Amino acid sequence: MDEERIISRTQKKQEATALQKTGEKLVALSDEQLKKMDLPSILEMAIKDIRSMKSHGARRRQMQYIGLLMRKLDITPIEHALLAIEQGAYGEARAFHRIEHWRDRLLAGDDQLLQEILGTHPNADRQRLGQLVRNARKEIEKKSSPKSARNLFRYLKELTDACKA
Repeated sequence: MDEERIISRTQKKQEATALQKTGEKLVALSDEQLKKMDLPSILEMAIKDIRSMKSHGARRRQMQYIGLLMRKLDITPIEHALLAIEQGAYGEARAFHRIEHWRDRLLAGDDQLLQEILGTHPNADRQRLGQLVRNARKEIEKKSSPKSARNLFRYLKELTDACKA
């Protein structure tokens, strides 16, 4: 005996709302990110259409339409792609904060960290890194613009990016 799964009206509305929220995440993505997701063309066009809409009512109706289109799709790959994009952004933010922390510790006089960076990044230029740290420390003492601190940050970012590649 085949039993059909009975879905309440409330559950259907909750699922539709969840799909609309996923659609809102898709609308917030850049064109480049959308192309990587390999969405059906009709959904891609609906997302591009909503971007040009200014009226709140029109945008709301278009979001409902996007939700309707998504009900007909298997959204598991879309959700996985969105999760990967969100995690990538989180990882980039963590790396950015780690580099900021390194810079701040170097400027505070943590020469042990300088040795650790040179040990873990064999392609690092010892003289350049040391010079950037010295110049940034002098700027702090003189209370001048943090040009060297920015240059130090950029160099640390280059080192970490070179290790990823």
